[in-house]
Amino acid sequence: MLLYLRSPRHFSNLSHLSYLISDRSTSEAPLFGYRRGSDGLRCDPFFFVNRRGFAKGKKSKKEDDGDTIQAVPDMGPVKSTALSQMEDAITALSRELAKLRTGRASAGMLDHVTVETNSGKLSLNHVAVVSVLDAQTLSVMPYDPNALKTIERAIISSPLGLNPKADGERLIAAIPPLTKENIEALCKVVTKSAEEVKQSIRRARQKALDSIKKAASAMPKDDVKRLEKEIEEMTKKFVKSAEDICRAKEKEIGVDMFFVSLVSVPTVTFIGNEAEDFSFA
Repeated sequence: MLLYLRSPRHFSNLSHLSYLISDRSTSEAPLFGYRRGSDGLRCDPFFFVNRRGFAKGKKSKKEDDGDTIQAVPDMGPVKSTALSQMEDAITALSRELAKLRTGRASAGMLDHVTVETNSGKLSLNHVAVVSVLDAQTLSVMPYDPNALKTIERAIISSPLGLNPKADGERLIAAIPPLTKENIEALCKVVTKSAEEVKQSIRRARQKALDSIKKAASAMPKDDVKRLEKEIEEMTKKFVKSAEDICRAKEKEIGVDMFFVSLVSVPTVTFIGNEAEDFSFA
């Protein structure tokens, strides 16, 4: 754009032309010119002033519509948190059921027992080897013979109700038989534990689904459905795992129930025409 500015000085076309034909840069020449006067003779001097303008840019479609680009939320932590909570529930269930004593010896029944050592509290299986001598007897062999008394106290203070005895450099723990009433009570505890852990798993599921629901507006519908499906499948998997663990424990207790029944229920044998009652010793 050219603006005409009147000059307080008078210049001639010749002086302007001398700049154009000289060695000096045309950028150094005075930017002026002459406009023909009304009488045809007088020329009014003026300066040429350049003014650069910019055209208004066209608004983008997104600006016109008022849309903004939203980042898709990362749902990885939601899944990993739900997974961790469900795994913790299963671990807690296994630890709780391990505390339930059955009438048969099992090396794993002492896994939850903790022993005070110079390095802090450690699981019994980290400081000793537990083995089964027979159906109702356990052997505990410490890695360090000096820890024998400490391990003995730890086993006695556990809820298993065992009273191990020292036998040289090892401990011998006899597993006392369970009564029918004990076994029935154990089965109820297993059932209750199963329900509690399944509730914990479902709570983890609900928290994950709530988080997905809050972020659903910023996510494609297909991704939302996929995540919900993954959480549901994860929940079913862990619920089944809890049921399998409890079923195995009930089966283990049920075997003891069977043997208790054999001991407590009399059988009949016939000698000639007479019947004689007797019980298994």
